Amino acid sequence: MSDADPAVIFAPLDEATEAADTPEIGDLSRTPPHNFEAEAALLGAVLNNNAAYERVSDFLLDVHFADPRHRRIFAAAAKLIERGQIANPVTLSAFFRQDDELAEIGGPHYLAELSNNLVAVINAVDYARIIHDDHIRRELITIGEDTVNSAYEHDLDRDAKQQIELAEQKLFNLATAGASEGGFVSFAASLTKAIGNIEAAFRASGEIVGVDTGFRDINQKLGGLHPSDLLILAGRPSMGKTALAMNVAFNAAIANEVHRKAGMKEELRTGAVAVFSLEMSAEQLAARLLSQTAEITSDNMRRGKLNDEEFNKIVVAVQQISQLPIYIDDTPALPVSTLRTRCRRLKRQQGLSLIVVDYLQLLSPPVTFRGEGRVQEVSEITRSLKALAKELDVPVLALSQLSRAVEQRDDKRPQLSDLRESGTIEQDSDVVMFIYREQYYLERGEPARKPEEAEEKFAQRYADWQTRLDEVYNTAEIIVAKQRHGPVGSVKLFFDGNYTKFGDLEQGIGDHYE
Repeated sequence: MSDADPAVIFAPLDEATEAADTPEIGDLSRTPPHNFEAEAALLGAVLNNNAAYERVSDFLLDVHFADPRHRRIFAAAAKLIERGQIANPVTLSAFFRQDDELAEIGGPHYLAELSNNLVAVINAVDYARIIHDDHIRRELITIGEDTVNSAYEHDLDRDAKQQIELAEQKLFNLATAGASEGGFVSFAASLTKAIGNIEAAFRASGEIVGVDTGFRDINQKLGGLHPSDLLILAGRPSMGKTALAMNVAFNAAIANEVHRKAGMKEELRTGAVAVFSLEMSAEQLAARLLSQTAEITSDNMRRGKLNDEEFNKIVVAVQQISQLPIYIDDTPALPVSTLRTRCRRLKRQQGLSLIVVDYLQLLSPPVTFRGEGRVQEVSEITRSLKALAKELDVPVLALSQLSRAVEQRDDKRPQLSDLRESGTIEQDSDVVMFIYREQYYLERGEPARKPEEAEEKFAQRYADWQTRLDEVYNTAEIIVAKQRHGPVGSVKLFFDGNYTKFGDLEQGIGDHYE
């Protein structure tokens, strides 16, 4: 029996002939999508009324034109208009004549011919959309051809999964930036973006410009969490790394919802928060956030030791936080490439403002780095996370373990040298923060009377210990040991272990979240 499609076999003769004549994938007789008439019409609109350029310049670039002549004319017109000059056949003729390029674009007669295309300014956007859409289609064809050619090749340095990753990266770039490949960016364009960031900071009147952590002193020290930054939050077990990271994620999500309801369109202010929890399940993290919001201990919730009032508080808390844009992925031993793919997809579908990774030592390195030694593996993971932060233009907050060297010192405050399997963690990160709770160590070091120690001396030593414990009770110190674009130092937060909840120190727990 034939595997042919029955719908084709039993189709009328004219339909079957039409199906047979339809070009197949890879048919070289087909020309890439283009619309020279739309390009000419748009250029005519711009040359007749430069206001048409202002309507399309936010999404249309010269590289989007299929005709090389149209590409150069649009680029020249854009340059003149952005200088505050008029772009018309006369000024463009003079512009191209200076560089002896007038003949290459068809001469003054072609510019005049374009100007005769009388198109209303209001229609310019429609033509620009057609041009941009055809550009995207041409880029898709290029990606498809590259993917097919790459799949036929047996590259020892790039396995099938890496080829998929490369194809998806190109598709993501095309979906978000309109180009499948990265490349040089002019200094002028980079400077324009930098000035835009400075202007945003100036208009914020000293307030944070990046993602809101929800903690006043951390915001003041860091200026919020900035796009493309890799931030490391490290600490020994039981210091509260996960709790603080989830508090930041929770606060950022609340701030994002406020900005969204206020009508703000900036993705960094309204996007989702992605949490990759490689140690705790999504249900456990959700229970923690619920405990913080309802102010009921997780242990009582887990054991069901609740009265009617507490149960009602949980119901109210669920209603308050259920719609927050937080997405949790608790896949264990998640490969870095998969994390990157899922973040790209989430940004494309929901927008993305922050990525939290708990914690980086539990991520699986790329296949090519496995077996290279743990330091090399972790180094490649941090490089990948930094690359992800730059690619998606969002901050990445990654948690990290510290080595046991901390426990061997009298002063237990962490240092950069304590980063476990550090490799390039310090080098790749923009910010390195440590979380330190002196209360934790004091409670485990309650003084005991030494042999032959005088009662009075022991009493004084015990009183000093008790005084210090009272001073640091329910506090945590966040040590900013590295900040690429700002000062280092430390800030103190309020910490309540019952609810694994942080807050600004003088406000006390609870006030911070209301």
